[in-house]
Amino acid sequence: MQQQQVIIIGGGVVGLTSAWWLAEAGYKVTLLERNEQVGIAASYRNGGQLSYRYVAPLADAGVPLKALQWLLRKDGPLRFRPEADWRQWRWLASFLCNCNAASNASTTAKLLELGELSRAGMAQLELAVPPEAYAWRDAGKLIIYRSQAMFQRAVSRAASETRLVLTPAQAVRREPALAALQESLAGAIFTEGEAVADCHAFCLALETRLRQHPNCALLLKGEAYKLVLRNGKVAGLETSLGRMKADQYVLAAGIQSRDLAASAGIYLPLYPLKGYSLTAPVRAHHLAPEISITDFERKVLYARIKGSLRVAAMVDMVGADTRIDPGRIAGLKRLAREAMPQAADYEHATAWAGLRPATPNSAPLVGASKVANLWLNVGHGPLGFTFAAGTARILADLMAGKTPPFALDCLAPKT
Repeated sequence: MQQQQVIIIGGGVVGLTSAWWLAEAGYKVTLLERNEQVGIAASYRNGGQLSYRYVAPLADAGVPLKALQWLLRKDGPLRFRPEADWRQWRWLASFLCNCNAASNASTTAKLLELGELSRAGMAQLELAVPPEAYAWRDAGKLIIYRSQAMFQRAVSRAASETRLVLTPAQAVRREPALAALQESLAGAIFTEGEAVADCHAFCLALETRLRQHPNCALLLKGEAYKLVLRNGKVAGLETSLGRMKADQYVLAAGIQSRDLAASAGIYLPLYPLKGYSLTAPVRAHHLAPEISITDFERKVLYARIKGSLRVAAMVDMVGADTRIDPGRIAGLKRLAREAMPQAADYEHATAWAGLRPATPNSAPLVGASKVANLWLNVGHGPLGFTFAAGTARILADLMAGKTPPFALDCLAPKT
């Protein structure tokens, strides 16, 4: 049978891993990225955590009330700006429908399966992309709790053999960078096997390997405008480089996937959750954390990546606005200084903001669309780096007509 041609739209971590698995499966792959470099949108300076076991969806019982409290806090993790866009309100309505314990539990169970598949996929990729190329470290993850009620709730959940429940003093002994916080903590939970890495460096390293792959036809820089349909199939892709044609098409273009899918008559339940990060230099005299840390109540992540400390936080629901809000960056610096004042040179930190395309239940969508030769790998939210290898493998299996490694349920598109 003639080798199938596939065009992948999007050169972030999801598009690149999709390209790798499809090339390995025997497809002739062309990847289209609209930016000058791969991995410089949502994949660029994300939190840097590969948290395969910490996959709690944003939607949960009690979140709507918490959201109102967050909005009132100066440095709160949430900011909301109403838009005259029906997609925002439809997404919010669906999000609220998922804010219950049953939906959260079922989605979490599925994301844990996807996390383990992704962990195995990243291990498999080590044969092609060595971990040192993207500063991968098996750092472990420490979730710190300030509220006794929140801590006890976390402790009461089903435990894994890799989990350690720690007192504040034990947490500081395990991670001395938390010394300034000891009196403010109720406790912490440490999990082995979670990693940190530089997502952008991973994208660049994987791009290099793709260019050497015999089944990678082209990596092109150009913008996709719309999908052209004929007889229920995609007949071509209108781009800044002209019309492109293939046998199969894959949408992996972050929030841009929403408009491209709409050009084919498909509604994707995606909304751009804007997040911020700081990358602060770590000097010789600093006490930076070696362990990946999540400050549960503040919703702030800390990850040491090579000679820098990555601090990531915030969910701004402000539409497709990629501008960096100086107030949000100042707030993030305040939170970091309060938590770990000696961890890094915050004065010389570089700021970033990116749009993370999220579904209402936080589950990415991977698989066939209602258009015969159009496939989806979208909606990873803040866990694109964590889940990319897993959804890429699922996509390759589905396109080859194979049964996926587990029942997809909420991960399957319903277009």
